Amino acid sequence: MDPVSENSDMLSILVADDDEHQRVLLQMLLEKEGYNLFLAEDGEEALKIYEANPSIRLVITDLEMPKMDGFGLVASIRQQQLRYTYIIVLTSIDDKKSLISALSKGADDFLIKPAMEEELQLRVENGIRLLRQQSQDELILALAKLSEYRSDETGFHLERVQHYTHILAMDLSDNCPELKITHTIAEEIAKVSPLHDIGKVAIPDSILHKPGKLTNDEFDTMKKHAMIGGSILEEIFIKTKSPYLKIAFELTAYHHEKYNGTGYPSQLAGESIPVAARIMALADVYDALTSKRCYKKSFTHEAARNIIVQERGEHFDPKVVDSFIRQESNWNSIRDRYQD
Repeated sequence: MDPVSENSDMLSILVADDDEHQRVLLQMLLEKEGYNLFLAEDGEEALKIYEANPSIRLVITDLEMPKMDGFGLVASIRQQQLRYTYIIVLTSIDDKKSLISALSKGADDFLIKPAMEEELQLRVENGIRLLRQQSQDELILALAKLSEYRSDETGFHLERVQHYTHILAMDLSDNCPELKITHTIAEEIAKVSPLHDIGKVAIPDSILHKPGKLTNDEFDTMKKHAMIGGSILEEIFIKTKSPYLKIAFELTAYHHEKYNGTGYPSQLAGESIPVAARIMALADVYDALTSKRCYKKSFTHEAARNIIVQERGEHFDPKVVDSFIRQESNWNSIRDRYQD
C-alpha cells in the first residue's frame, strides 16, 4: 500500500500527452504546487513509466495519442490492478462520445482542454482526497487483521461482526430516527467495526490464549485492550480529523460498557455510551456466544438470542435488542454463511 497524504512529496502524477505545449503547461502548473511529475509522449511510454514507479497514484492523460491512445492506457491500468490509481482524462468540450467511452473504461474524472489552473488543482485535490480515503480503509483492514492474528477469534469473525453491525445500524437508522444514525453513519459503523479489538495486540499471549478461566489480575489486564485500542485510534483521529475514525475510537474504546453502567473501562451508562459502541456490544457478544473458543463450545442461535433478550436494558440498549429481534432471520443467515 502506497502512502497518500496532503504532502505532495508522497505522491507522483503521470502526465501523458503527445502535444508538447499541453504537456509543458500541465507540468508547469503541477510542479508549482510541489507535485512529483512523470511525463510521457504516448500511452505506450506512459504505461511503462506507470509499471516502473509505484509512487504514481494519479494519471492525467490525453485521449488521442500515437502508439497507445488514452483509452488503451486507461484500460491497461485498470486491468493490471497493481494499485488503485485516480485517472483524469483530457477531452474537448464538444467530444462527449469520447468522454463517455473513457469513463466506461475506468476513468475517474475529466478536464476540458486547455486545462485551466484552478480547475486542474481542484480535480487533482479531489483525486488525492479519494486516494487518502482508500488508504485509510486499507489501514483499517490491516490493523484489524493484526489483532485477529494474535487473538483466538479466527476464521470469519471480522466478516460476521461487520455484517452484524451493518444490519443493526441500518435498521436503527430506519426505525429509530431519534438516534440520528444516517445511512452514511451506519455504513461507517460497519466499516470500522473490525477494529473493535485492535487493543489486543498489547495483551500477552498467555492471557489471550489461556484455555481456562482468567484470574482477577489476568482479567484486569485483558480489560485494558479497550482503552489501548481506543487510544491508538483517537491519536489517528486527532491527526486526520476523519469523522469515521472518531466513530472507530468510540466503538473500540467503549464496546465493553454496559447499558446499566457496570461495564468497562469507564462505567458509562445508557445513552452516555456512544451509539456505535452500543451496537458493537451486541454484535460482539452474539458472535462470541455463537462461536467456538479455546475455553468454550459454541451456543446455538436460540440460546444466544435468549441471553441477549434477558440482558435487554442491563447489558444492552433496549433499542438495539429490539433491532436484533426485528432482523433475527438476517443474523441467522450471516452466521450460516460465514461459518468457521
